[in-house]
Amino acid sequence: MAPSSRTSTAGAGWEACSGCGAWKTDVPDDAKPLSWLRPATLWRSRNDVIARRFHDPVDAARMRWVRLARAQGCDPDFVVERASGDSSFLVIGDPGEGDDSQYAVVPGLLSQAEGVDFAVICSDLIYPTGDIGDYEGRFYNPYRKLHVPIFGVPGNHDWYDGLHGFMHHICGLDDPDAPLDFGSGVRRWIASRTWRHSVRPADDALAAMRGDREPCGQPGPYVAIDAGPLRIVTIDTGIQGGIDAEQAAWLERVSLADPRPKVLLTGKPIYVDGEYKAQQAAVDRIVTDPRANYVAAIGGDIHNYQRYPVKLPDGRTLQYVVSGGGGAFMHATHQIPVVDLPGVKERDFRCYPLRGDSLARYSQLYAKKLRQKWLELSPDEASSYMAGQLELDTTRPGKPVPLSRRARLAGTAIQPLPAGRGFQRFVSEAFDWNDPPMFKSFLRIDATASELRVRCFGVSGCLESEHAPPVEDDFTIPLN
Repeated sequence: MAPSSRTSTAGAGWEACSGCGAWKTDVPDDAKPLSWLRPATLWRSRNDVIARRFHDPVDAARMRWVRLARAQGCDPDFVVERASGDSSFLVIGDPGEGDDSQYAVVPGLLSQAEGVDFAVICSDLIYPTGDIGDYEGRFYNPYRKLHVPIFGVPGNHDWYDGLHGFMHHICGLDDPDAPLDFGSGVRRWIASRTWRHSVRPADDALAAMRGDREPCGQPGPYVAIDAGPLRIVTIDTGIQGGIDAEQAAWLERVSLADPRPKVLLTGKPIYVDGEYKAQQAAVDRIVTDPRANYVAAIGGDIHNYQRYPVKLPDGRTLQYVVSGGGGAFMHATHQIPVVDLPGVKERDFRCYPLRGDSLARYSQLYAKKLRQKWLELSPDEASSYMAGQLELDTTRPGKPVPLSRRARLAGTAIQPLPAGRGFQRFVSEAFDWNDPPMFKSFLRIDATASELRVRCFGVSGCLESEHAPPVEDDFTIPLN
């Protein structure tokens, strides 16, 4: 097994990396790096701002999609069965840029696909706007060698076209002529006038995109997947992170109706960046209900890996995971504070990339962008700086390295600079690099009658590890 970033700098991809892996040859010649600094990209994504500032038509549109799906004769509670005995599946979070960083993850996925029953893309299948015409280069082509059914959990970007692309390609449903319901009022009128609608390609073009990939059998925007000893429940959190009343009733129904252990997959994580997201309290109420028997809740949206094993008041431990590193730009981890939350402390917290590696990578990027070489920190310097800042031991073996005055000044300058969610439109996407180390990740989950094993595999993009990605986190949950 390849060394991980927790054991060596080489395991993180800082050393012994001879360059990009063979995946580089699979990237189409016309696949341009996605840039959020382009005004055209921001304008295409304006539905996010419209939904948050004027009116959000998502709930009404989702309920219309659900009615259409049920009219097709599927299980009324959207329950599908994918395995009857022991089961395994992959989780790929927020991949859909269609450029190098998405393709770099694929060899690792294929290396861990043996015996897998299906895969789930958890949040933001297609950037920047989920358009129905963008699936060829950002879904079908990247995963053409992954010969398992691929389910989907919609993210906010997938809703920027009214979920038409997701419903057509993942669920096999179309409703091209149904207008969005904006209602009346000044703010709603502004929303209706400025909302961007995607353009639907011709039917033959859509058929050509799909090729020989069979539909996964997902009936609607949310689904319950019965996989042997486990039930996987997915929810659709739309653009702003909420679920409508009809979906909330469905979530409670499918959670309480089946006694087997459950894993929630959601477009918005419940614990993230050292915080509990109160917006997700209604979902968490069901997840923490002992009658529902949830053992883990996995969310996308944030483009890194984080794990919070939360001890609940009744004595159970529930694993809350962020898994959004499947291919898009990396959200920094070096700005995650020391974890000190009810039920979970820093000693139990895990993240990838490590805080020090995140700071080192961002220091390189800022140094290059600002043409200030002195800002660059080595991985060891960044690790030592973060350990000092947070009053923690360094994660990798060995003592902290002495920090020069220059290194301390660089850390003081870089660590607080924009790198997180609040500035993502202007900073994180600007730093969407496509060379090693990339710090992407995905999950493989294996369930037997007695236990659930979850492994987070790190992806550096290096040739040496592309077919043997290191395990960055590995934990088991008893299912008895």
